[in-house]
Amino acid sequence: MTTAAIDARAGRRCHNALNSLHSTHYFSPDLGRELGALGVTEAPAVNFAVRAAALGPVGAGAVTAAFYNYRHDLVARHVPAVWEKVSPEQVLAARLRAVDATLRRLLGEEAVASPEMAEAAELALRAAEGCSRSARPLYSAHADLPVPDAPHLALWHAATLLREHRGDGHLAVLLTSGLDGLEALVTHTATGRGLAPKWVFTTRGWTREEWDAAVGRLRGRGLLDAAGELTEEGTALREGIERETDRLDAGPYAHLGADGVARLTELASAFARTALGAGAFPADLFGKR
Repeated sequence: MTTAAIDARAGRRCHNALNSLHSTHYFSPDLGRELGALGVTEAPAVNFAVRAAALGPVGAGAVTAAFYNYRHDLVARHVPAVWEKVSPEQVLAARLRAVDATLRRLLGEEAVASPEMAEAAELALRAAEGCSRSARPLYSAHADLPVPDAPHLALWHAATLLREHRGDGHLAVLLTSGLDGLEALVTHTATGRGLAPKWVFTTRGWTREEWDAAVGRLRGRGLLDAAGELTEEGTALREGIERETDRLDAGPYAHLGADGVARLTELASAFARTALGAGAFPADLFGKR
């Protein structure tokens, strides 16, 4: 076992904790309230607007390409029309207000104002200094945004940078692995760690028929068995995807160093557990069924 492999797994654990914190606002009523006040009321439009706003008023093609696993027809129903209602700058400001309200509600005022929050923000921002802009559109766009002053918002901003940095690299790996957007979702769900199918249909725009067709293609390639479970080959593919994603995402965690990564993981995990316990995510969000 090499040092690099240990570091890669440590980076993935750190990412997972930070990504949980980043993702809380997607399921928060605060986000719907803030965007609704600006005239954006449909859930898909809210999702596309807040995540794509850093890119500017882009069209559907750019969003579909950058997000990878959304059905293009769903994207095109809301983008670029959403920019006729609200500017990207307004969306970014509303998103930050929603994050502020969400984290205060889930974590509590004491945690938000704690020394541990300030420490976590400092560590996460330091890690983000090790990110690379090359071929990473979502990360690079968010890296152009100012760092918020409040520590809990600075931590969320850094978590966003690290999340999008890993995500951009992950999409490159999925592409070279021969998985289209829906096939990537199906195989991730089959690991037991991805979105439950109902949430794929609700948020990504795919239909049951399209899901079943993707399952059939993956069976034909020997990646899924008759029960829809990953075969040995399918398991090896998914594990290889994660290892290669780790490799492409090693820079931030190497920059922070082993001790810093361990401490940031400890702090972020504690905050994430508190958020989870406060009901940050739907109970049925993840699973195979």
